[in-house]
Formats: sequence, C-alpha cells, structure tokens
Amino acid sequence: MAVRDSGSLLIGLLLLFHTWRAWAAVEVSMEDRVEVFRGDTARITCMYKSEDDVGGITIMWLYATRSGERQNIYFQDSNMKIVSQGTPFTNRINMSSSDASREVVLTIKDVQLADELDFICFVKSLTAGEGEGRTKLKVFETPKHPTIEVVPSGVSVTEDSPSKIGVCEVKNGFPKPNITWYRDKTPLRTIPDEVTVTSSRTIESSGLFSVRSELSMKVQKSDKDALFYCEITFYIPGGMRMIETSHVNITVFYPPTAVSVWVESPKGKIKEGDSVELHCHDNGNIASELAIVHGNDDYSLENNVLVLDNVTRGASGVYQCTSLDMDTLINVSGNVTLSVNFLDPAVVTPKESMMLAQGQELKATCNALSSLQTHTAWFKDGQEILKGHTLILKDATFDTAGTYVCVVTVPEIEDMETRGSLHVNVKGPPEIMKLDNTEIEVNFEKSVELSCVAKGFPAPDITWTTSDGKPVKATSHENTEKGTRSVVSVKVTSDLTVFCNASNDYGADAMTYRIKATTQTTTQATTTTSTTISTPTGGTGVIIAVIITCVLLLAILGSVLYFLYKKGKICGRSGKKDLTKEKSKKDNTVVEMKSDNTEEAILLGVNGEKQLSSDQ
Repeated sequence: MAVRDSGSLLIGLLLLFHTWRAWAAVEVSMEDRVEVFRGDTARITCMYKSEDDVGGITIMWLYATRSGERQNIYFQDSNMKIVSQGTPFTNRINMSSSDASREVVLTIKDVQLADELDFICFVKSLTAGEGEGRTKLKVFETPKHPTIEVVPSGVSVTEDSPSKIGVCEVKNGFPKPNITWYRDKTPLRTIPDEVTVTSSRTIESSGLFSVRSELSMKVQKSDKDALFYCEITFYIPGGMRMIETSHVNITVFYPPTAVSVWVESPKGKIKEGDSVELHCHDNGNIASELAIVHGNDDYSLENNVLVLDNVTRGASGVYQCTSLDMDTLINVSGNVTLSVNFLDPAVVTPKESMMLAQGQELKATCNALSSLQTHTAWFKDGQEILKGHTLILKDATFDTAGTYVCVVTVPEIEDMETRGSLHVNVKGPPEIMKLDNTEIEVNFEKSVELSCVAKGFPAPDITWTTSDGKPVKATSHENTEKGTRSVVSVKVTSDLTVFCNASNDYGADAMTYRIKATTQTTTQATTTTSTTISTPTGGTGVIIAVIITCVLLLAILGSVLYFLYKKGKICGRSGKKDLTKEKSKKDNTVVEMKSDNTEEAILLGVNGEKQLSSDQ
C-alpha cells in the first residue's frame, strides 16, 4: 500500500529520469476515437511495437484536461502496477494486456459526460526509446422523445409579417441534438419576410442539452391542409439517428372567395304553401356576416339557414347570399333561383248551378291556371264519369240532375289539386217511382208503412189521401239527390185504398196502394206490430209470397170441408146428435170460418164432423 500511495510521485520521477532517452522511439497505435453511451463501459486499446522484451517495457495511461494539462491515471512496468489516486478514474479503471500481441486495454466503467477526454497511452522501452498514442473518448446520450405544439388560436393569411406557427422541443440529449422543421416533407429554412426559424439550447444541470425551435411564417390558404412536424437528429455510437414528432395541422383563417346557396328542402318541385329552407355557406373560415337578398327584401340568417314559411308564387326569383369579412371588407356572393309552382282555384262555367229542361243539352267547362301541366276529371256521386276540361250532358232527364265535381290536379306534385262544382237541375212534372206490387194484404188492426219517391223540379210536393178523401199525415219527408221521399204509416181496420200524390209547377203524378185487411187464422199466438210497404225489395216479395200461399191453403181446406159436408161424411145431416155430450167428452176446440160469399157458419170438430149451428 505504501508503494501504491506514492505512485504518482514515482511516476513523475520516472518520467524525469527517462527524458534523456527520448532520442529513441517506440511505435504506438490507437483508435482516433472510442464512442460509448453514458453509463456504459469504454474499452481503449493501445498497441505498440518494440525490440525489447516485455520485461523492459513501461506503460503509462494519462488523460489530457480541457486546459491541455496531462494527468496520470495508471503506471505499469515489470515490477509494479499502480493506479493513480485522487483522479476521476481512480475507482473506475482497469487495464489488461497481452504480451504476445503487444496490446494493452484500458477499461473505464460507468462512463459519464465528463469522461469525454483525450486518453494517452505512453510506452517506454529500455533500449528502443518511447512512444505514445492518443484516443478521444466520445460519450452519447439519447434524448427524450421530442414534442411539437402549434398555436391553438390559429393563424390568419391576412397577416403582413410571419406569424408564429408552433414550437418543437427535445430534451436531455448529448451531444446537442438538431431540430429541422418540415411542411409536407419539405424542410423549412429561414427566408426573410417569409419563414423564420429560431433555435435555442439549454444545458441542464446534468450536462445534457435541451433544444427548442420556434417556427414563424406567412401562411396561405393551402396551409390549412398541410402537415407540420419536426425532425430531430442526434449522434449515437457509430452514427446518427433521427426521430420525428407527430404530424399536426394548423388552423388557418382565410377570407371567403366563393359563396354557395341552395334549397335544402323540400326536395323536388316547390308549390305554394310549402315551407322552404335555404342554406348559405362560404368557403372561408374567418368569422363573416351572411345575408340573403331577394328583390327589395333583406333576410338575416340563423346558423346560415333561412326559412320561408307558407311560400307563394311571389317568393319566386333569385336569392343572393352575400358574405362580408369585416376585417378585410372582402365581399363575395352566390345565387340560387327559387321557383314556386301554383294552381289557382278551379273555375267552372256556367257557375254553381244550371237549370235544364228535359231533353235539353248542357256544355260545361272547368279550368284552373297553373304553372305546370294539369289533369282534369269530372265526378258525380263519387264516381269518375269523364276525363278532360269539358263536360257535355245530352238529352237531359231527371237522372241527369245532380252535383258534378271537377278535380284539377298537377301530376308532377303530389297533393296539388283544386276542385269546382256545378249543380244541375232538370225541370219537369213529377215522376213517381213505380213499384212492382201496390196491392198488399195486412192483418186486421195492424199498421203498414208506405213510401213514395218522386222526381221532378221544382221539388214536388207529396200528399197522401185515402179512397174516402181523408188526408194522411206523412211520418217523414226529405229531399235527396234521388228525389223527394215521403213515408206514411196507416193502421188497417178494413180494406183500404191509399193515394200518393206528387205535384209541382209543371204537372202532377200519383200512385195507388190497395190494402186488403185479413183475419188472423192460426191458433198460435202471433205478435205483429206493423207491416211496412215501401220501395220493392227482396224481403217484401217473400212476405207477399207467404201471404198468397196461406190464402190458397185456407181456400183448399174450405173446399174439402164443404165437399165432405155435401156427401154427409161430416155430422150425418138426417138426425140430431147430442152434441153437448160429445163435446164435453172430447173437449174439442171450435174455429169459426166465414166465407166471402155466405153468412153460413160451420163449426168443425177435431174429428172432422160437421155440426150445424141450429143444433148448438
């Protein structure tokens, strides 16, 4: 340990002692530089050539300070190996050697930035003189990933001088990294009055470098789609490496150069009454004022939208949308033409109503003014009867009378239509709709309902009378498109004739109902409130057929009984019988039958025997 502590002094003495031997030389070769990352281990190799054997060789390692002085860090000869104390490398160096290859290697552990020095290998031979070599130790540190920030408020193309675009920054690298700005893969360099790149560096307390670069430039509208980024280049052992920041857009404010205005809704053709929505946009992104002008009308927009409610044909025309940049006073505009289609109310000629005589002809027209092609059709009672503008009615009858509706539509636009109507009256004497059967039979004391429908114009008055001249009050009376309808209810107490009388200024018509009162003949209890006789229907025919069948059956039954009576088969005509006793024994039911031609009454028992009324 005493020898090691006095190593520095001994090395110095040895150097002084050997200076006079400088006339001789030893060939020493070393690498120009050794590169290593901070914290790694550096290996510096020194190779020499000498005629002396290894035992006669002295090796010393030194380093040159930044001021140029030499500092010993290691000594070795055939007797000793000494590491200099009190140097930055005292505890971090080691040396190995190869006698065969005449090579010594200095190893430095945990290399730091301060170790970036020139290291000297000094070799002395006893006979061949001395020599030295030098290697520069280079230390590297990879910087942190770079960052880029652009101006969040955006940049305007209207600025007269370059505006700040953004800042790129990279920290903790060694040696100092370099920053290059790019716009769409094109490097940006300082151009007076166009582009300015300003860089600054900071040496951290660790000795590492941080670099900051700021870009300013005059932007154009095309820069809104450009990608800006920074490229960071830095050295590593054995070469150079490159890292890019993220690629970012910048917000570019520019005044408009064009304006677009269009009809957003409705799609397709527009008609009166629609709600129209106009949209207006310019191609600038500087806050500007948008307004729409139509004729002498100015419209302000809400969210670049103008709504026109319930438009009329007067809204047709050119709508001009104007954009005004208040900063630059740049004014641009765009136009759209609005066409509002219309369909006027239908005009029917002749108007409203028309009076015709029977056999007369009528020609009517229906027209509606429209901006588009129209289609016209005529309807009566909900049914289409004719296509076209002109309606011709020939040889008018009462069936011709009624309301004719013309419908005018625009095929190109759904639900665009107008209507007009014409009421036609055909004058003439009443005509009562005749029934197939006006002769009816009704049970005694029952009511029958009779109806009568009469056509004619003016609307006929309908009255009801009976054969004895008594009026009958109608229970209902109404005028319809089919004619005037009157209904009466008649209680039947005997055979009756009822007249329906229709009259107006042009004449009269009548129809007769003949009602025959019948007697209930069935033994079963039957409840009938009334019998209705009206316009012939399928149900009325069935009722009449049933009544006729019943009458025929009663007539046949009467004939059979009369025949049996004549033959003496019923209640022997020559002698009297105790009818009372027989009746009490058999408890027979008696039914009275009256013939239309005789007053003779015949009592029939259930056993079919004839009983004379005098015997009763």
